[in-house]
Amino acid sequence: MQNNVVAQVYPWQQTVWETLTGRFPKLGHGLLFYGKKGCGKEAFAQYFLAWVLCANRHENNAPCGECGSCLWLKSDTHPNYVHISTDEDNKKQNAKIKIEKIRDLLPFVQQTVDGWRVIVIEPAEALNIASANALLKTLEEPGDRVVIILLADHYLKLPATIRSRLQHFALDRISSSQADAYLTEHLPNLDQMQKQLLMNLSNQMPLQAMQLAETEWLNKRQEFLMDWQKLVTQKNMPMAIATKWNKVLNFSDFSQMFEYLLSDLICVKLSQQVKNSDLDLSVLSEQYTLEFLFVVYSDLQQAKQYIEQNVQSNLVLDQLCIKLMNI
Repeated sequence: MQNNVVAQVYPWQQTVWETLTGRFPKLGHGLLFYGKKGCGKEAFAQYFLAWVLCANRHENNAPCGECGSCLWLKSDTHPNYVHISTDEDNKKQNAKIKIEKIRDLLPFVQQTVDGWRVIVIEPAEALNIASANALLKTLEEPGDRVVIILLADHYLKLPATIRSRLQHFALDRISSSQADAYLTEHLPNLDQMQKQLLMNLSNQMPLQAMQLAETEWLNKRQEFLMDWQKLVTQKNMPMAIATKWNKVLNFSDFSQMFEYLLSDLICVKLSQQVKNSDLDLSVLSEQYTLEFLFVVYSDLQQAKQYIEQNVQSNLVLDQLCIKLMNI
């Protein structure tokens, strides 16, 4: 699991934590932890597996942090824990978990050892048909004292055969008061409107909101909007504007900002609520048809793939700005 994740149970996950630890070890060996990006499911899974493997759990349902098992986990050398993900060099958008990785689990699952064994698979959506079928066998006949945890943003993307063999736990059920309290504690300098904006842009997930608060593009949206309006109303200078934004933001930040604005323009056209609640999009929305905005949206997705194939971002932005002029 990502090394930068601090194992913990967030306030909105407390009920699930009590259910899991209260029913353990009569849980069944296949668990699915799911929830929107930024709900903290990775940290929760890390804390739960530490608790399962811990040699002397505290009475307050916490791993001790000091036994051999906890120390092994901290140094990433635990013999009874296996973490499976897509390959590091394969972090592209649609990377898959290869079947070999699942097949390699068999000896681990079948060996007899002292204590519990834990396998974490994330993102579970990255299992392809072959690796999902291989996992089925392991789920149907796991060894003794084995817990298999799958982490997913969108659990409906998992094959039904896998889903039906797992117990499902939602880790993103966050009330607005819990989210607000969390943001107030961690970002005390924000006013209510700023907090609301961050929550809008982060799918109502407070951890995602905190990451967004750090981004460079957040404070550049208004400036970009003005440039975009100039581009489409005055119909000139596309290269200059493209060059400017290629310097101001890296492509990943730019595309995130642009995608939010584009989605909001589509929302204006459909009379839906916008996420960038602090911006006035009315001038821009009158310049485009809904069909055109959808074309630009699909161009943007294509552009992200080009960038992954090492096409230069300035070329991508040039094309985009020429298109946005809508001549």
